[in-house]
Amino acid sequence: MIEKRILIPERLRHPPTTGWSWIDRRFLRAHAERLSREAVLLYFVLSAVADRHGLSFYGDGTLATLLRMTPPALAQARDELLEHDLIAHEPPLTQVLSLPLGGQHRRRQPGQGLLQLGELFRQIAGEPLPGSDSLRPGRRP
Repeated sequence: MIEKRILIPERLRHPPTTGWSWIDRRFLRAHAERLSREAVLLYFVLSAVADRHGLSFYGDGTLATLLRMTPPALAQARDELLEHDLIAHEPPLTQVLSLPLGGQHRRRQPGQGLLQLGELFRQIAGEPLPGSDSLRPGRRP
């Protein structure tokens, strides 16, 4: 039997304050339009099969069969959801996350906390993070 463990405790999903489903309406308003059809479908299925903590241990073979996707299409859909910070994935577990708050993005590695918007912009610009001694490439002290 697979031992379940919550991958990102601070991002447990909760029923939305309005509406009746486990899928927060903000997903449709703020995220679905930026995702492929396959990623939206995968998100819906993962939301439907997950336990109260958002955890699922459906394997790739089961998901690919259920969704009628090829394994590469499934992997691409999962990568999209990971890129948009909607799920965490550490085989064999996948966790549907609470939707990210505006201006916050999770670091790529599960459990590594949230990035503030300013920190994200500094990373994009290639500037060192506060408290870091590293310099931007090509910059002299």
